Amino acid sequence: MSDNNISVVLAHGAWADGSSWVKVIGRLSALGVKSVAAPLPLTSLPDDVAALDRTLERVGGPVVLVGHAYAGAVIAATRSEKVKSLVYIAALAPDEGETLGGMAQGFPTPPLFSEIQQIEDGYLLLTPKGLTESFAQDLSAEEKNIMIATQAPTHASLLSTTITKAAWHTKPSWFVIASNDRAIAPEQEISTAKRMNATTLTVTSSHVAMLAQPQKVADFIIEAAASAASVKSDSLSEVAVPA
Repeated sequence: MSDNNISVVLAHGAWADGSSWVKVIGRLSALGVKSVAAPLPLTSLPDDVAALDRTLERVGGPVVLVGHAYAGAVIAATRSEKVKSLVYIAALAPDEGETLGGMAQGFPTPPLFSEIQQIEDGYLLLTPKGLTESFAQDLSAEEKNIMIATQAPTHASLLSTTITKAAWHTKPSWFVIASNDRAIAPEQEISTAKRMNATTLTVTSSHVAMLAQPQKVADFIIEAAASAASVKSDSLSEVAVPA
């Protein structure tokens, strides 16, 4: 992208870590697109925003900020001026005054909700059944086992924290809708993307679209980066993800 190279910063969702982006990172890196996965502690929304801001501080130049699931709330809360656009992957994108739990009201209850268990100190984990059947049901058995082994405990307070900033009101937004999502109702994703006036892509995927459909997700991120750099996608042949 010449001297206006845009970096991609990737924020993982609940019950996950930076490895959830490994397939997308590989595709972007092979094409010379710099990407960084931001580690989130999943202890509270303010903690996660602070962790994301620390990652943004060490990334040079303009940024396309990508968030999966819960991280949709995190990427919209940063105040970094480096962020030029937001990309939501099967994500939550609450408005100011909303909570993540409250957003689900009025939509079908996803199957994953019955497979969330509370452990110590207010943290939540997914049951193995929940992860394999309703979180990442279209991944291989090996990938599912890795996700079970690397699952990150997530604090329950994330669902009830009132949102105070929603940057999607002022920044261009892009949204991947996962049509087979069993963690967030696809109907909710469609409604959220429409409310945001986001550029959308629908993929036949479980909740973890970046692992189930990494090529399409990486390509979509490239399009968002091209738009943020005010460069038409067809002029990015040197970095465009091949079909």
